[in-house]
Amino acid sequence: MIEKLLRTFLAVPIPEEVKSKKNSFYSILENSGGNIQWVKNSNLHLTLKFLGPTPESSIDEIRKVIGKIVTMNAPFNLFVNDTGCFPTPRRPRILWMGLSGEFNPLFTLVHQIEEALDSMGFPKEGQDYSPHITLARIKYPQKETPNIDLFLKSSYDAIDFPVDRVQFFSSELLSSGAIHTILDTIPLGETI
Repeated sequence: MIEKLLRTFLAVPIPEEVKSKKNSFYSILENSGGNIQWVKNSNLHLTLKFLGPTPESSIDEIRKVIGKIVTMNAPFNLFVNDTGCFPTPRRPRILWMGLSGEFNPLFTLVHQIEEALDSMGFPKEGQDYSPHITLARIKYPQKETPNIDLFLKSSYDAIDFPVDRVQFFSSELLSSGAIHTILDTIPLGETI
């Protein structure tokens, strides 16, 4: 029998205020030309690690390993206060909101997760971790590249982003968009 694979990732839930801000960015870019695919508000998050195809039989072991790591790390605070895109404004593929604050606890947490999951067969990322909240994706080819200048020039008051839990998700890709299901929620700094 072939084992079922789930597409999984680890993330931190974002503050509600980010969802409101995303909606205002949507309004700003409504007439920007091109096709922008906005992430549903319910799917906004700060990704810590994308695991990818995960055997269903590994889920409980991953929960245990991640639970130990997350509970050993204390909660910390970041701020959401920037906008940007990957890879370039001339041909953007991802629109994001950026973060600031004390990154050491975040990078420590990500590093510990990467190390533990690498030994379980989920390889470390090939590039440095770049914390951001993906708001929208732009796929090519399309007739017109969206003009995202207004988005990139937007400013707003910093949004407090308390990082107090990690969520383990499975994600199913459908034609209508991704459906995320929470497999576990683990509070930082609390014994489980």
